[in-house]
This record gives sequence, C-alpha cells and structure tokens, in this order.
Amino acid sequence: MHYNHYGRASVLLGVNLINQPPISAKDLGRRCAEAGVFLQRVPTAADRAAVGDFLQRWVLIADTAEHHRRAGVVNALLAEYAAAPQLTNHGGSGWHLHFRDDELPTVRKIAALITVGTALHLTGLGMDRLGRCAAEGCSRIYADTSRNGRQRFCSPACANRAAVRRHRFNKSRATKG
Repeated sequence: MHYNHYGRASVLLGVNLINQPPISAKDLGRRCAEAGVFLQRVPTAADRAAVGDFLQRWVLIADTAEHHRRAGVVNALLAEYAAAPQLTNHGGSGWHLHFRDDELPTVRKIAALITVGTALHLTGLGMDRLGRCAAEGCSRIYADTSRNGRQRFCSPACANRAAVRRHRFNKSRATKG
C-alpha cells in the first residue's frame, strides 16, 4: 500500500491546525493521528506552542500572492525543516520517502510534513492553490484540492453566503434600475 505522508493530507493538516488551533497537546496528537501522522512521542504543551509558532510562519505562504515570493517563503521553510529524501519502512508500513530525519522533536516532524506537503501541493496543483477565504468577514485558510482549481472559499458555507450576498445585491440593483 502506498501512502504519501507528504501529499494532500499534510497540507490539509496545516489548514486544519491554523484554522482551529489545538486546544491541548492531546488534541494536537489526536488531530495528527487522524491525518495519518505517526508521532513517536506524545506531544507536550511546549510542542503545541511550538507548532503554533511554526504555523504563524507557514501561513505567510497563503498570504503571499506573488509566485516568486511565495516560493521564497516555502523554500525558507524547506531549508529549515526538510532533509534530504530517504527511503524508510518504519513499522512495516511499506516503503515510502521521508523528507526529514526519523528522530526529530515533534514540532520539527510536524513542520517538515506540512512544509513538504505544501510544496508538493503548490507545485503539483498550482501556486495559487493555497489562500485566505474570499468571503467577507472570514480570514480562514483553504487548500484548493478541487479539479478546476477555482476554490476561493474555506467552506461551502462561506461560498454560499457570498453567493447569497451577490444575488441580493444584484436583485436590489435590478429593482432600483
């Protein structure tokens, strides 16, 4: 079975953790496990705080629109957190690539997964596939995994609210016109 730890699940883990910061170290561990991230150590309160600090740097990727600058932010995080790729078969889970050393502190492991996953997401699907929600009053992050690459909202609820606003605005203009 092939399971890519650095694909869609890792960038979505970053989105999940930045939009709803973990309320405890246990919550961080649970959410990593749900995303398929195996942590050798149980996260601590210090790990939770350090992951929050990393995510504040990671979110700059979404906030940087120009592609060369966005790539610069990604490259800086890759240089800090990623390592040369290496084959591994830890726990008999099947051979796969790691872009980090195995014996890293929890925060560095999570940061490497999210950073490499984001790099693969942007290079594989497009440099515009990570951003802030376009809905008025919402600043959540989204990772566009749609087929057409046109996602601009963090959720269907925000997209629907924006559509209703546009509809009401257009309807009021038509009745006034």
